Amino acid sequence: MEMRQLGRTDIRVSKICLGTMTWGEQNTEAEGHAQIELALTYGVNFLDTAEMYSVPARPETYGRTEEIIGSWLKKSSKRKDVVIASKVAGPMPTLKHIRTDMLRNGRNDLDRASVIAACDASLKRLGTDYIDLYQTHWPSRPTNFFGKLHYRSSGSEDSSVPLEETLSAMQELVAAGKIRAVGLSNETPWGASHALRLSETSNMPRVASVQNPYNLLNRSYEIGLAEISERENCGLLAYSPLASGFLTGKYANGARPENGRLVKFPQTFGRYLTKNGEAAMESYVALARDNGYDPAQFANIFVNMQTFLTSNIIGATSLEQLETALKTHDMSLPKDLLKEVNKVEKQYPVPCP
Repeated sequence: MEMRQLGRTDIRVSKICLGTMTWGEQNTEAEGHAQIELALTYGVNFLDTAEMYSVPARPETYGRTEEIIGSWLKKSSKRKDVVIASKVAGPMPTLKHIRTDMLRNGRNDLDRASVIAACDASLKRLGTDYIDLYQTHWPSRPTNFFGKLHYRSSGSEDSSVPLEETLSAMQELVAAGKIRAVGLSNETPWGASHALRLSETSNMPRVASVQNPYNLLNRSYEIGLAEISERENCGLLAYSPLASGFLTGKYANGARPENGRLVKFPQTFGRYLTKNGEAAMESYVALARDNGYDPAQFANIFVNMQTFLTSNIIGATSLEQLETALKTHDMSLPKDLLKEVNKVEKQYPVPCP
């Protein structure tokens, strides 16, 4: 497994990262542990989680994923063998599928007190003294993320916590030895650029990565953030490489398997169920199969090949699915096939942002 530098830190992470958000909802504790062990055999050293997980967020499962990782760390004694990334959730009262009122007893912004309290709670659930990469899960300010387009300024009504305060709190956590590096998630080009500028002008920690969605149905990262990633050594941690399973082919021809995430949790993952999204998915699945590829592997290989990528966050609900994804770490697509991929993208540009 290829190892890559995380930003300008001394942390090295595997090209494939194990996503964990299903643990505690769709996967049991034992299944989560088995996934970690399988990933380790392939050379994966990178685990991604969040205080909000498992997904979809519910009061009954809030923080459960971190607890499952923590129980594995306790029984395995392999803390030094893995790089752990977690996230602090921001405010989102209008996003109905995320119950932010349940987070930290309703204290769910990115102000100093909230960031420090969230980190301390995550450390307790994980049963560790430090988190390797601590990320904002989404911005405090109203902007475009989670499928939202057509940016509109909130003007004088903007009551968001300044990024300066959030990063300052994270600097305190770095100084205290509780986190090693800082990252952003669900961010925009402006947010990433502003954070990088603050590290140069205000003694803030330098952002090491941006964790955003990236897949064949959502290549919006390429528009502005990809160049920032490459020029500023602030690479992409790509989540949802299979578009929540949509690109596996199991939803092709109108199929709706009962155990599919898009069927079980349509409010959370319905962003892919659009007319152009379905049409593009059918095209990519057909392109993969016509060229002898498993559609899920085809989609992951495409993500793995991007030059602005630091790590591809894969997730699975079974060991079979996980191994299928892990096997793509050293695969590539020929140039002629990539040209065909780009033809589909031109026909259906960013159908599922």
